[in-house]
Amino acid sequence: MAERELQLVSRRIRSFPDFPIPGVIFRDISPLLKDPESFRTCIRLLAGHLKTTHGGKIDYIAGLDSRGFLFGPSLAQELGLGCVLIRKRGKLPGPTVSASYALEYGKAELEIQKDALEPGQKVVVVDDLLATGGTMCAACELLGQLGAEVLECVTLVELISLKGREKLGPVPFFSLLQYE
Repeated sequence: MAERELQLVSRRIRSFPDFPIPGVIFRDISPLLKDPESFRTCIRLLAGHLKTTHGGKIDYIAGLDSRGFLFGPSLAQELGLGCVLIRKRGKLPGPTVSASYALEYGKAELEIQKDALEPGQKVVVVDDLLATGGTMCAACELLGQLGAEVLECVTLVELISLKGREKLGPVPFFSLLQYE
């Protein structure tokens, strides 16, 4: 991976200490989205990793609600693939399947339409950030309910001190940028 390109992306991530609560450093991707060159570079780097790792074996990209929707379709287009949506509960029409996951303050659910994928199709899950891994893990469970094979999960940012990748178990994980 080209260091110059990675630096272009990393310079567009802002840090806000003590947001949303004291002790948390919020990693803001807004400047990346505002800068077309940096965003294109981010998508090219993620796509390059997936091409190298999986070749032409990916059937779909699955974008997670909500910031995964910013990266999922662009990544899918770069790879010549379709993108399926994994949404928060109650946001999708028609028959759905769901998976619950724990939050610091309770529980939440993700859903996908029952006909979004066929059994055996190979999927890569994308989101903007991996923190504790609860959402990503629930997304993998949801895709498993449909019989899909999760090849890998990818994000722009990983908060390594929260050990979210450990929740993913055997599912491979990749991030462009890592922060404590």
